[in-house]
Amino acid sequence: MEFDVVIVGAGPAGLSAACRIRQLSQESGNEISVCVVEKGSEVGAHILSGAVLDPRAMSELFPDWKDMGAPLDTPVSGDKVLFLAGENNAFSVPTIFTPGMQNHGNYVISLGNVCRWLAEQAEALGVEVYPGFAAAEVLYNEDGSVKGIATGDMGISATGEQKDSYMPGMELHAKYTIFSEGCRGHLGKQIIERFKLDEGKDPQHYGIGFKEIWEIDPEKHEEGLVIHTMGWPAAKGTVSGSYLYHNANNQVAVGYVVPLSYENPHISPFDEFQQWKQHKAIKHYLEGGKRLTYGARALIKGGPQSRPKMSFPGGLLIGDDAGTLNFARIKGSHTAMKSGIIAGDTLHAALAGDNAGGDDLTQYAENFDNSWLNEELSKWRNFGPYIHKFGGIIGGALSFIDQGIFQGKLPFTLKDSKPDHSAMKPAAEMPKIEYSKPDGVISFDKLSSVFLSNTNHEEDQPCHLTLKDPEVPIKHNLPLYDEPAQRYCPAGVYEIVENDDGEKLFQINAQNCVHCKTCDIKDPTQNIVWVTPEGLGGPNYPNM
Repeated sequence: MEFDVVIVGAGPAGLSAACRIRQLSQESGNEISVCVVEKGSEVGAHILSGAVLDPRAMSELFPDWKDMGAPLDTPVSGDKVLFLAGENNAFSVPTIFTPGMQNHGNYVISLGNVCRWLAEQAEALGVEVYPGFAAAEVLYNEDGSVKGIATGDMGISATGEQKDSYMPGMELHAKYTIFSEGCRGHLGKQIIERFKLDEGKDPQHYGIGFKEIWEIDPEKHEEGLVIHTMGWPAAKGTVSGSYLYHNANNQVAVGYVVPLSYENPHISPFDEFQQWKQHKAIKHYLEGGKRLTYGARALIKGGPQSRPKMSFPGGLLIGDDAGTLNFARIKGSHTAMKSGIIAGDTLHAALAGDNAGGDDLTQYAENFDNSWLNEELSKWRNFGPYIHKFGGIIGGALSFIDQGIFQGKLPFTLKDSKPDHSAMKPAAEMPKIEYSKPDGVISFDKLSSVFLSNTNHEEDQPCHLTLKDPEVPIKHNLPLYDEPAQRYCPAGVYEIVENDDGEKLFQINAQNCVHCKTCDIKDPTQNIVWVTPEGLGGPNYPNM
């Protein structure tokens, strides 16, 4: 199939780009065909975010979004920032000292529902949206430029044979291909490597974010209240952050973020999250409530220092494929949308004439640099390195001086050159951690949590969690790091088991995978490579 533009990923960036191109196409009379492919079973099925939305980009894309029925229904009514000192004590931090946590004018949302709404607008504008089709391969022209993508074959058995249900993948050719797969995009990662887009940049940095939605006692619910916390239980060399957002209908979004630069291989980010919920200040809201959903997703937080070159022959990287999240504000939706809008403007200008495509649209970077998006991200560029280098308290104080006094205009940019996967130290050098068993009321185990994510994969298919060397987990990672995959994975995918002869084996339960990409990021030997499973596979988040 031939299109002017193919977009990989129906998240806020990709859908905003699609809408913007078609808006301009209709205004100018230049017909530009746009196709969006999405690996989730439906738009929004793989979307997970906190989320508090800054509506700035939405207002640019659809100035009358309120009248159009956009699902931004819960304005932020108040901000609280808490420092958790131990399991029972919490101290309020004035928001003047945490400028990134000020949310006046923002909205508590479900990003999945916002993406579903954006997809409806895109289709109304003439965009073809195809959920359930995983972009599995990048296609190239003879001159090396990107030609488009191929979706994955369906109906291949675990042994590589064609089953009765076999359906070959489809090639989608385009003048330009946009990669907007989110954090650690499978194809975006390949594009960055092939075109050396990260040359001269800091390595990208990541966190793993957890989210649960709870229905709580109406007497404890304060619609629009936004709570952020820092401190306990992150006293083991990690500087984690957490949130509790009061949405509509007596629901709260409860979440926790662990930076993937942690050193101790005994850390289990999932159990840190479950432990955090037991804090008196958090447990107060959850007691008497009911957990409705669970999910996990890696997030990108390297800042402008880590952002790769975003254009290459035949395409663009946008959203978190490019690294546009503002980690200091814990917000990436409005920045992703704006990157998509800029891409739409750039592509429309390129395609308005008789353009055959395939060239490197370096104008995109110039348009990006001249936007409020670049101004916002540059202002907060030193936040991540402050925290990494100096810890939460001193780093937070330096960030306050940077932002509160100098407005982010200090004449230097800190570097953060150590990749997250190389930060891990040998298990023998680090203290072991004993996590409390889940009580099944406030804290839970991984498998019951994965059940709530509605995750499913066709069982008889090639494993999408591939190993460069199958011997590394047992021969290298287990003796050196106590094989950390069995702890950093939030879904119980990786296990060390013994066979009848007492031999230790590395077992991969790919059916459990929630597509968070943490294994692809944190494996200390970079031996695990996440590739796309069959379309329709993975989580099916209803309103995350």
